[in-house]
Amino acid sequence: MMKFQTLANWFLAAALVVFATDPYGRPLAAQNKPADTTEGVEVLTRGPVHEAFAGTISFHPEPGVQAPKAPPEPIQELPPEQTLEGNNVAWIPGYWAWDDERDDFLWISGIWRSLPPGRQWVPGYWAEAGNGYQWTSGYWADANATDVDYLPQPPASLEAGPNVDAPSANHIWVSGNWVWQNSSYMWRPGYWVLGQQNWMWTPSYYTWAPRGYVFVNGYWDYSLARRGLLFAPVYMNANIYSRNGFSYSPSIVINSSIFANQLFFRPSYQHYYFGDYYASNYSSGGFYPWFAVGTRRMGYDPFFAQQRWQNRQNANWEKGLQTSFKNRVDHEDARPPRTFAAQQKAGKNADTKDNNLVVATPLSEISKTGDKSVKLRAVKADERKEFAQRGEEIQKFRKERQGAEAKAATGTDDKTAVKAGLKQKMPQSPIAAKADAKAAGDLAPPKAPELPAVDTKAKPAPRDVAGKKDPGDEPAANSKIKPAAVGTARTKSKTEASEDPAESASPTQKSPPKTNTKTAVDPKPKPDPVPDPKPAPEPKPKPEPKPKAEPKPMPTPPKVDPTPEPKPAPKPEPKAAPKPMPQPKTAPEPKADPKPKVDPKPVPAPKADPKPERNPAPKNKPEKSKGDN
Repeated sequence: MMKFQTLANWFLAAALVVFATDPYGRPLAAQNKPADTTEGVEVLTRGPVHEAFAGTISFHPEPGVQAPKAPPEPIQELPPEQTLEGNNVAWIPGYWAWDDERDDFLWISGIWRSLPPGRQWVPGYWAEAGNGYQWTSGYWADANATDVDYLPQPPASLEAGPNVDAPSANHIWVSGNWVWQNSSYMWRPGYWVLGQQNWMWTPSYYTWAPRGYVFVNGYWDYSLARRGLLFAPVYMNANIYSRNGFSYSPSIVINSSIFANQLFFRPSYQHYYFGDYYASNYSSGGFYPWFAVGTRRMGYDPFFAQQRWQNRQNANWEKGLQTSFKNRVDHEDARPPRTFAAQQKAGKNADTKDNNLVVATPLSEISKTGDKSVKLRAVKADERKEFAQRGEEIQKFRKERQGAEAKAATGTDDKTAVKAGLKQKMPQSPIAAKADAKAAGDLAPPKAPELPAVDTKAKPAPRDVAGKKDPGDEPAANSKIKPAAVGTARTKSKTEASEDPAESASPTQKSPPKTNTKTAVDPKPKPDPVPDPKPAPEPKPKPEPKPKAEPKPMPTPPKVDPTPEPKPAPKPEPKAAPKPMPQPKTAPEPKADPKPKVDPKPVPAPKADPKPERNPAPKNKPEKSKGDN
């Protein structure tokens, strides 16, 4: 078996050398055929979205996902042979992402990206932490920023949706956020932004880093049609990518339609996901349909806000999304394929083509689709070398960031430094938008919206350790996905509740316990449920938790009782007549020892059910009490 495996590896290596080489003469595993036939490299039509293409905005950011083992070294990735037109386009290399379902790493392929005006890309990285390795997300920073402010954990979000009417039907609601001012957090309410066809407003948000939370101010980004090219993630065998001199170049493009019907939001992993994540095990693992993010108040989804604005004339648009989602939940055959090979096989066998099931397209076919918004051009050999070198520079920049933030990750940094905010120098990223640069056919971005003033009356509320205000909102950051059984009928109520009015079931379920907690709290403060002035002395037996040892402290109650009895006894008796319950009970208690034995019984009784004891008492005891006096 060992000899056979060795021969197979040698034949595979020979095939890679014969069929493909890069400009440097190194073996190249490329997706350059209609279906990838390279053994050990599987092109996926599901998985995480590259953070530089689309990043999530969570109301309660938390530390990144942890992997139990170290990620492999980044592979040598070469840009594809075609790129977007424009002088503001850059190649952003890929990175390893942990797949908890496989218990292994996936390679998130690099992307062609029209750089957001005035922004620079700060890549994410893996760093050793605890018993494993933790991911720190990348983000689009201000291109003019020279420092990074690491701040304390922001409070729980106060965002609850629009609180003022929209100026017009052409406006989009943007969520509020906390801002750090004068060494404390201040709440900035949400606001309305005029929708733009070619631009998408990304509001301010926070992202976690080992040294603290980084504030990313709002900015205009390109719409999906002009944003760039997102390439398919791949799963590689270690004996392929670990080969000396191995290179890879992606060529299978993920269709932008996934952002309209197959997008998932996974806040605990700080990534968008696309493709088939409809089974019940994914809902329990923290995958939420993109249209449920706002309704569950987990974060803000610019893509949903933009497309809802574009479909503002279609009253049934959101309902159609929910219906389509539920159909895929209930019917496994309606879900998109998971690999590019499976998509091609399904396309050949299907009598009719469902565009929603076509997740990926070869780059060579993009120009034939007739999409005028995507204009490609060939990449020259010298340009390709330059882009590849730029990729090496971004890897170097990634290591610089990791080194600067490593102290907190290893626990050697001063934990108190973040409480007041920590500032650190940030080098210029090799991937930054050029001044006044424009993508092909685009005008300058709109002016940034005018932000509302902070609300000085809003008070911050602390968050729990996991960063969630409601524990049931999402699972733990490192919860593992268990494979679903084939033919799973439905997802559980968590995802369905997030879709539409079914979500109202969850708040109703939460409300009963709230009422129960109130009733449970009522017996503790006895003066609250009992408006009578005399039950007020009853709270004196607040040490009534001591009645457990009542046989010993039995003499103590008569000591306390006789003091009020000789003095107020004649006075409160007429007052106690209409309120007969407490006085007759206290009267017999000091007079006889056998009665105190009976006293401990009525003592717990008023705790559990004070009313039933008063009903029998007024018939007999009040009359006897008058006769005794």
